[in-house]
Amino acid sequence: MNDTVFPLEATPAEAQAAIAEEFAFFGDWSERYQYLIDLGRKLPPFPDDWKTEQHRLLGCQSMVWIVPSGDAAKLDFAAASDSAIVSGLVFLALRVYSGRSAGDILATEPDYIAKIGLAKHLSPTRSNGLAALLAFIRDHARAQLPA
Repeated sequence: MNDTVFPLEATPAEAQAAIAEEFAFFGDWSERYQYLIDLGRKLPPFPDDWKTEQHRLLGCQSMVWIVPSGDAAKLDFAAASDSAIVSGLVFLALRVYSGRSAGDILATEPDYIAKIGLAKHLSPTRSNGLAALLAFIRDHARAQLPA
């Protein structure tokens, strides 16, 4: 699903380090928000027929849809949002977690959120939505592992 869209660093830790390095380039949060918006525009096209209640992520004030594919060896996630900034948050999460094994996903805490200061600059509703997105990804990964 995302083989050519996201820079796929060798490990989730490398992806998080690259994100931190990119955000360090910007001097203030207005520039960082603009970068998030720009990243959100890079999400691959999301088919309208996937924008259903079945794929809707609950816990977000904005509309967010996510469709997982793959198996425990490699999980991909396609996602979209009707919000520009939330689309950027989705892009960052997919950059870290999409295309990874279930084990890698579960072993990776979203450290990039603290490293770039994101938690301090998101509204409570966006923070809740990001937490819901990350929980969905982790729960889906956990469900792919043998019991």
